[in-house]
Amino acid sequence: RVCVVRPEVEGPLPMAALDGEPGAALEPSARMLTVVVLGASGDLAKKKTYPSLLDLYASDLLPQRLQVVGYARSSKSDEDLRSSLRPYLDQRQLPAEVVQRFLEHCTYFQGQYASHDDMARLHTQLCEGESSSTGADRIFYFAIPSNVFVDSATSIKTSGQSATGYTRLIVEKPFGSDLASATALCDALGKTWDEDCLYRIDHYLGKEMVQNLLVLRFANAFLEPVWNQHYITAVHISFKEDFGTEGRGGYFDNFGIIRDVIQNHLMQVLSLVAMEPPTHISGEMSGNAIRDAKVNVLQCITPVKLEDVVLGQYQGNSDGAAAYTEDDGVPKDSRTETYCSCVVKINNRRWHGVPFILTAGKALEQRKAEIRVQFKEVPGAAFMFEGRAVPNNELVMEIQPNQEIKFLTNLKKPGLQAMPVQSELDLTYKESFADASNPEAYTRLILEVLRGNQAAFVRQDELLEAWRIFTPLLKLMEGHRINPLPYQYGSPGPRGA
Repeated sequence: RVCVVRPEVEGPLPMAALDGEPGAALEPSARMLTVVVLGASGDLAKKKTYPSLLDLYASDLLPQRLQVVGYARSSKSDEDLRSSLRPYLDQRQLPAEVVQRFLEHCTYFQGQYASHDDMARLHTQLCEGESSSTGADRIFYFAIPSNVFVDSATSIKTSGQSATGYTRLIVEKPFGSDLASATALCDALGKTWDEDCLYRIDHYLGKEMVQNLLVLRFANAFLEPVWNQHYITAVHISFKEDFGTEGRGGYFDNFGIIRDVIQNHLMQVLSLVAMEPPTHISGEMSGNAIRDAKVNVLQCITPVKLEDVVLGQYQGNSDGAAAYTEDDGVPKDSRTETYCSCVVKINNRRWHGVPFILTAGKALEQRKAEIRVQFKEVPGAAFMFEGRAVPNNELVMEIQPNQEIKFLTNLKKPGLQAMPVQSELDLTYKESFADASNPEAYTRLILEVLRGNQAAFVRQDELLEAWRIFTPLLKLMEGHRINPLPYQYGSPGPRGA
């Protein structure tokens, strides 16, 4: 059986603050969970996958019967794997005995990703570990390059499925490099796996402030009447890093900032900001309801045009910071963009004429990701206040590094005159929810896989819609060999932006 979704087991969870739905991840003690981490030797597995599994284990959100198997091509022992993981697990600052108990569940298996024989050997080993349970569920985490996704998925389908429970695949980006390659990847995976089994992970969808968009928008009566082109003049969604590629240039040069950040992370955020109300936000029907709403708004977006885009590439500065083309593996004549600001236009009744400005860049003046909704001027304000400036209202949601919601509103400046002054209504998470559990994005998302909730994962049709929007621009950039504008390391970006 594949993708058998059992009823949620009721009962309190130690980390109910994850999403307020207690009991959804717990399994009867007689059942077993097997997590196979493909690419266990890589940085993603060591820095994100295993620490997130540890978080869930430490919070009693994983079944008592558990085996976590690292799968990779290199030769190493179980103890070698545990030794390589321990420095990253220790960063979670959990009791040493908890880390040790978790590591005792972790083993290693050497095999080729595309080998049906190796997967069959793994299946035999897993069955031995699962033999004492009444049933076993399996999750395969793809922390591997995308060029082995299909072969790995095929070998799992042929030789690695659980016979007594569900089998689910967590697939990391990149999901293709353009519309054609993404379509080919989806078609190939779709030949062996149903969409209900595939969890395409975009860690931005696991971030607290991104998940909060649904509640902020649809649980507050005052927002919906003004959430449209009659009251909003522009929406800015930005992702800024204050460091460059720093050793990852050879990898990054194959993608650029549009493929690496904008087409996926920022477009996911845009769809949540702009979509119509879904029929369900929680519960078993929410997975398709939320993603249906996201797809509907993406279908209203025309492909981004070159005249609506500013591209940049960072140069060195007087403080000794190196230029992008000085990073290892980057060609000296590289035209890969490390900065992009583009205007996305949504052609529906709600958003007609409202520009959505998406900006992402490396080596900028600060590290920050935020959503900034700018409202229109108050009609007649200049006359009422005799020419005094009345600032526009703004709703600002900071995604990282801080988690904040700020509403910029106008109040009377203290004194004897009716002088408008802008002030902030500020909700800072670390102050307002100081004692609340606030796990990392990967921890949340792996828990949702256990629950069988796909709402925070990328469905095939929304993936292809996002590529449809950006592929013509990418082809034009590559075909015409467009040179990005230079900007200094540590600056706000190119002057043309």
